[in-house]
Amino acid sequence: MREKRGPMKFKMRTAAVAILAASVVFANAQAGGSAPKAKKHVATKKVKTEAPAVEEQIKALRNELQSQINELKSDLATKDAQLKQAQQSAADAQQAAAKAEADATAQQQSGTENAAAVSTLQSTVSDLKTNQVSLATTVSDETTALKKSVAEPDTIHYKGITISPAGSFVAAETTWRSGALASDINTPFTKIPLAHSEAAQVTEFSGSGRQSRIALKATGKLNSVTLTGYYEADWLSAGATSNGNQSNSYTMRQRQLWAEAKFNNGWDFSAGQGWSLATETTQGLSRGSEILPGTIDAAYTPGFVWTRQYSARVTKNFGKRLFAGLSIENPETLDPSCLSGTGSACATNALVSVAGNTSGLYNSGNDYSFNLAPDVIAKIAVEPGWGHWELFGIGRFYRDRIYPCSTISASCTVPTTATPYNSDMVMGAGLGGSFRGPLFQKKLVLGLKGLYGQGVGRYGDSTIADVTLRPNETLSPLHGFSALSSVDINPTSKLNIYFNYGGDYIGRDYVLSGTTKVGYGINTAVMTGCNTENNTSSSTSYNSSLSVTPSNCTGSIKDTQAFVAGYWLNLYNGPKGRFRQGIQYSNARRDIWSGNGGTTNPGNGANGEDNMLFISFRYYLP
Repeated sequence: MREKRGPMKFKMRTAAVAILAASVVFANAQAGGSAPKAKKHVATKKVKTEAPAVEEQIKALRNELQSQINELKSDLATKDAQLKQAQQSAADAQQAAAKAEADATAQQQSGTENAAAVSTLQSTVSDLKTNQVSLATTVSDETTALKKSVAEPDTIHYKGITISPAGSFVAAETTWRSGALASDINTPFTKIPLAHSEAAQVTEFSGSGRQSRIALKATGKLNSVTLTGYYEADWLSAGATSNGNQSNSYTMRQRQLWAEAKFNNGWDFSAGQGWSLATETTQGLSRGSEILPGTIDAAYTPGFVWTRQYSARVTKNFGKRLFAGLSIENPETLDPSCLSGTGSACATNALVSVAGNTSGLYNSGNDYSFNLAPDVIAKIAVEPGWGHWELFGIGRFYRDRIYPCSTISASCTVPTTATPYNSDMVMGAGLGGSFRGPLFQKKLVLGLKGLYGQGVGRYGDSTIADVTLRPNETLSPLHGFSALSSVDINPTSKLNIYFNYGGDYIGRDYVLSGTTKVGYGINTAVMTGCNTENNTSSSTSYNSSLSVTPSNCTGSIKDTQAFVAGYWLNLYNGPKGRFRQGIQYSNARRDIWSGNGGTTNPGNGANGEDNMLFISFRYYLP
């Protein structure tokens, strides 16, 4: 405020000095104008005496004004100094304010940066806390998993390979049959007792643990391929010393033993003993995803299409919707089945198979055919979004060595030198397919599968027959058909109820040679004893054989059928494994092609049924 008052006071004083100076000038001018009038008056001396006094006043006034001017100058100089000092102070203050503002801005910026840093730090700390908790959880989980993998391993890790025994189980099972078959848990459907046979009059019961299974799967994963090896075995095999007297001594058998290389681009190469490509699968055409009837009976059920043998296959996955595969598989021709005349066996002047050579590690109690080429199977599978659909074809190759005789008969064993030896080669083929579709969120699953063709009997569950012989001993593949329908009900995750109905069929195939019919299913076969129970074994009754077919009932097998119903209940299914209990009922039937008389309805074929009940308890490794 002093800086503002100083200039104002100075201006007022200056104005006062100016007014005073003007007054003096005016007074002098007034005095100069009055002098002539004084000469006209008598009092001239009086005027002269007043002049010094005015001059003195003017002088005094000048002195006073000069003093005031000097004082004003002094004040003005002081004020200028003060103004300069104030300006300097203002400049210093402005500079200080600018500096303070700059400092404040810098401090504010620093504060903002600090706030951001603090926020970042807080976020980092929060992340660290979260990561610490997550890391602690992960470490805890990994520690728990590590402890579990050491103490309770789900798989065994060996040099980067995962080994798992999943699929292994211990079984305790019983079998009851209304018609005896002298058979364990495995039912030979081509031996179902005919109605009037000795076996049909006797029931049988047995208990067994032979279906217990050992499985081992090894998996190694590389960048572009997964390598898998699989081994599976059970005790459904009978060696020379096997019996049911005391220790049983049943031998272990190889069920599956194969290796696989599955590439990420969809190609899959595998080889070894396993399920045939003709067997229905559930996931593309991958090995290990075969879908089998849920039976306790180790022979499954008629109508099921399968083999379990050596094969080498290649498959391709096209976008997880379409799958295609090709397989070459170990061949085997079932012994020719034929009748001649009124029921004689096949002639013996053709070489199709021989008993195995024990030195070659074959079983001398079974015949092995001389195979021309492997069986070839091509297959496609489609998974359009609902269900699994398959279509496949089978090609088979047969041959025999013919030793011609002058007369065709069962007793002809010596060829004539005038007729050269010969070989016959023929091809069989079949077309098959399957379908499986879930309904009601997989609570109900429907299935249907089948195979139709010439010479494909080996792939039907009952293995009835592949070929027959013509009068000249050439081979004729038999017309065959296998089909199986299935219904699976899964009301809960613990319970599976299943129903199966299926059958294997072999058609008639015979020709007339002169007055004699030769081939399979001839209608002149002897059937006179089909309605008579007649034990034709030795006279020692306690050691007699058990016949499933009466004497003089020689017709060929027409078909086998079975209706199966059962359930599996998981009493426990968790980290400690799975404990299952199941019951299966089966009604199996065998039909014989009609021949010559003797049956209840002359001209009709014979048949027999067997009712079976199976009970199983199984513990599966986790």
